[in-house]
Amino acid sequence: MEFNVKKLASDAGVFFSRAMQFTEEKLGQAEKTELDAHFENLLARADCTKNWTEKILRQTEVLLQPNPSARVEEFLYEKLDRKVPSRVTNGELLAQYMTEAANDFGPGTPYGKTLIKVGETQRRLGAAEREFIRSASISFLTPLRNFLEGDWRTISKERRILQNRRLDLDACKARLKKAKAAEAKAAAVPDFQETRPRNYVLSASASALWNDEVEKAEHELRLTQTEFDRQAEVTRLLLEGISSTHVNHLRCLHEFVESQTNYYAQCYQFMLDLQKQLGRFSGTFVGNAESASPSAAASPPVAAATLPAVPTIPVVPTIVGVPNTVAEGVLNPNEVKPPASGTRRARVLYDYEAADSTELALLADEMITVYSLPGMDPDWLIGERGNQKGKVPVTYLELLS
Repeated sequence: MEFNVKKLASDAGVFFSRAMQFTEEKLGQAEKTELDAHFENLLARADCTKNWTEKILRQTEVLLQPNPSARVEEFLYEKLDRKVPSRVTNGELLAQYMTEAANDFGPGTPYGKTLIKVGETQRRLGAAEREFIRSASISFLTPLRNFLEGDWRTISKERRILQNRRLDLDACKARLKKAKAAEAKAAAVPDFQETRPRNYVLSASASALWNDEVEKAEHELRLTQTEFDRQAEVTRLLLEGISSTHVNHLRCLHEFVESQTNYYAQCYQFMLDLQKQLGRFSGTFVGNAESASPSAAASPPVAAATLPAVPTIPVVPTIVGVPNTVAEGVLNPNEVKPPASGTRRARVLYDYEAADSTELALLADEMITVYSLPGMDPDWLIGERGNQKGKVPVTYLELLS
């Protein structure tokens, strides 16, 4: 118990000394040991790394999980060292609603079929999003958290120790300076004509006393200087390790970009597949809608927007050996000729794989000639590329003037 009381008193004295030194430095009444320029640069770079890492970490968490309440829940589970429960993504929830709606509307109806196909694509998008969040958390968020909760805490602890060592060093320098000033004053040669011998003895005794105080202060200064230098070297090594942290974060950033690229590539491919499916069946859906609508039967066929149509060819009886442009209501693009005028150039926006021999396969960014035919679905055009000809979906094209 006696040892603890003495230690408590000693710690209180050290704390009071540091507080006095810190206050006098702030008031400009005490000198401060300055660190070298390289050390100051290391400190500034470490602070910059910590601040930007926190901002990037927080914003990445917002990107992966926009719901703030869900982020708080995940944070609590992480701090409690418990597994975060699986959460349905927005895409998967939308897919569930679309599937249920299709069952109510009738899965055999055009609207129901489309809802089922779109819902399946949304489910795949939700699953891809879940995988992206998982991979990004492992490859990017976890290393950033480990730096802030591990390496940075160690650096901060050693910096606080270095700050205390510096305050102790400056306090010892101040005590030594005061002791030397008092020693010089006590060692001043007394005036023997006006000073009694007794006073001279007291002056000599005071001089010896201050000499001992100076030696004690010099000894404490050497010890504190050694501790300060040792702590400065430890802190310097940790600060120089920030370069390795940057290299590690750079590698994690590459992995994050790779995960994000794969995620968006999957989403793009899923939507392309869905677009092909909807484009392939759009003619069937439109045909069903027209047959169900009385007004649609009386209205003339609608040609593709902004494209002039070829004049209507009168229906003639089928002759053996002579192909007709329209046979049993089905267009055969290989048996038609382009109009003398009214064709347009178009740029292909996406790759398209032909579903059958009546369609023309497309490659992104290539140029083709397109035109419309009477009786065609407005979502389709006839495309020509050299000697190749076939139907192409309008949604895959950018029509040029």
